Amino acid sequence: MHSRIQTALTSLEATHGIRILYACESGSRAWGFASPNSDFDVRFIYCHPPAWYLTLDEGRDTLNFPIDDELDLAGWELRKALRLLRASNAALFEWLQSPVVYHEALGFRARLSALMPSAFNRKAGLHHYLGQLRHGVEEDLTSEEIRLKRLFYALRSALAARWIRERPTLPPMEFAPLRELLPIALQADVDELLTRKATANEKTQVPNPTALVAFLQAELAAGQAARETLPVLRPGNVASELDVVFQALISEAFAENE
Repeated sequence: MHSRIQTALTSLEATHGIRILYACESGSRAWGFASPNSDFDVRFIYCHPPAWYLTLDEGRDTLNFPIDDELDLAGWELRKALRLLRASNAALFEWLQSPVVYHEALGFRARLSALMPSAFNRKAGLHHYLGQLRHGVEEDLTSEEIRLKRLFYALRSALAARWIRERPTLPPMEFAPLRELLPIALQADVDELLTRKATANEKTQVPNPTALVAFLQAELAAGQAARETLPVLRPGNVASELDVVFQALISEAFAENE
């Protein structure tokens, strides 16, 4: 699959006349609780040659492709990505922390990682993870039998939301450091479920773990209460710094073709 991903990225550059600056794993394989048949969720950030940015109308800013049984491939154009970073987009923050990087050019991750703390908006991050948690609590985890995959999605979102409530830093992407916030009484249950997920398929169901779901419900309520009082503050304004990064990357990406 790694070879297939590299081939796909190289083909994209040639077909679309773009330069891919960064590509990473964004799903359960990066979070740390993949199933054997989990697909590969590859997300990438790309730019066009400078002339593409000098038109009256902005062009398409995403590349999406049909999902097959193994590969889910999608990308954002650089200007879109930097605007989302400025807006404290939680998904982009996760991509930039991914432990699985398929491709990187021009020191892309280091350049943006340095700006992430200044762009991070705790209230926006909390809103994002509470939205995912609410979906899990109210829709995915209400039956006597629930999908193991959905349980871990909700649990990860709950712990990320708790991280934001309790710590003034970006929540990590990976599940292992997040679970440090899990009550000791639930750790053994999660260990057992992780062991099962490592050999399960994406549709495997388990009996509803009532104690764990009760924890998720309590975290949703606590997060919703905190969201009302958490200030919309950022440590700094990164707009001008992102402009500099944007201009530099566009210039450098196609310099060898000049």
